[in-house]
Amino acid sequence: MRLDVVSALALVTLGLAACNSGQSEAPVVATAPPVARPAAPTGPVIDGPTLGPDGRCTVTGFGTATTIEPGISECDLVRLKGKAATDVLVGESGKGQREVQVLYSEPGGRELYFFVNNRLDRIVRP
Repeated sequence: MRLDVVSALALVTLGLAACNSGQSEAPVVATAPPVARPAAPTGPVIDGPTLGPDGRCTVTGFGTATTIEPGISECDLVRLKGKAATDVLVGESGKGQREVQVLYSEPGGRELYFFVNNRLDRIVRP
């Protein structure tokens, strides 16, 4: 039952009890406690599943990207590479953004992928 319905029923009950008591005192009116509102999110709002510090995606079988290019998600990268990353660094910027660096050590060299709020921002191939 909703809180406002319960409060209304309590007020009606108190009012009827006061009317039936035969007393001339004003009825005591109960007030409902304020309804707590959920707190605003305190971090970046991220669209879709993300990588954990272990390099694994939080949801499997997710993503539609077909090429590795700016704008794809962290999990799309891992899915397209076909293997777990060599190393993953997950952090938050001073601007309140989720920043992730994903390293792949390939036979031809290293590839470093930079993500901001679950979107590929840039690729560095030293």
